[in-house]
Amino acid sequence: MKEIDWANLSFGYMKTDYNVRINFRNGAWGELEVSSEEHLNLHMAATCLHYGQEAFEGLKAFRGKDGKVRIFRLEENAARLQSTCQGILMAELPTERFKEAILKVVKLNERFIPPYETGASLYIRPLLIGTSAQVGVHPAEEYMFVVFVTPVGPYFKGGFSTNPYVIIREFDRAAPHGTGIYKVGGNYAASLRANKKAHDLGYSCEFYLDAKEKKYIDECGANFFGIKDNTYITPKSSSILPSITNKSLMQLAEDMGIKVERRPIPEEELETFEEAGACGTAAVISPIQRIDDLENGKSYVISKDGKPGPICTKLYNKLRGIQYGDEPDTHGWVTIVE
Repeated sequence: MKEIDWANLSFGYMKTDYNVRINFRNGAWGELEVSSEEHLNLHMAATCLHYGQEAFEGLKAFRGKDGKVRIFRLEENAARLQSTCQGILMAELPTERFKEAILKVVKLNERFIPPYETGASLYIRPLLIGTSAQVGVHPAEEYMFVVFVTPVGPYFKGGFSTNPYVIIREFDRAAPHGTGIYKVGGNYAASLRANKKAHDLGYSCEFYLDAKEKKYIDECGANFFGIKDNTYITPKSSSILPSITNKSLMQLAEDMGIKVERRPIPEEELETFEEAGACGTAAVISPIQRIDDLENGKSYVISKDGKPGPICTKLYNKLRGIQYGDEPDTHGWVTIVE
């Protein structure tokens, strides 16, 4: 294999040695299978292709200074996948089976886990799809769970630096009682036009307001949080994906003596934030420089000097420190790959 330039990895797909699969048939999950084939053999009438019975997760493995490999919040990802399964009526994969698959695929592809000092990590993508052939709209009877991995660099090219965002009103990512709280591909398909518009206008990402009233902050390609008066504030909404990163940051903020609030955030409150960020597995925290509302001719400048704020920086360093094993894992978030 040609040498990988670890320090300059993009956030993209790279072929690795193996993926793992588990099939659900006749009401039960089968044995774990290892494959080096990158393609899936799917029936053209599979429910995932027609009725969107498709769910995925994203998590990462990190190589520490001590050489150990750590996976961050594996059980949380298993639980979120199970929640998605309940939401779109797919067979639920037990946490133990999820864990077995993740550990197996990471071990099999160990040579693709980037070295400690490169700032890169191994991205892990679990995927669950309905595979039964049917043309009626009802849940599949057979499912396939697949996990592949790929080494990735930072999600945003600049790494941990502030980015401009834009509020886009003409598209909704998800409805209040729709699938926004589940990690299904349809939510991402629904964001593509708004995302393209934001990029075409020169912004790093789009910002959504709540679909019902267009008054409250929803999310921005990832979960949003704002900081003011030593308080970490994040939206409470029935259409936002429960971000594992956000959940972790809320806990770390509390550990640091910062108050945490989950509540609706009206758009005009944006001008009161001292710091703000988008958070998710890919970027951890992407600090927000400003949020423009072109329709109202408003620009909420959050970072006056264009740099990440002190609390965002502290939270980012703490979370990354736990992931790489440089900080103590007091909450039991890390699984060490033996």
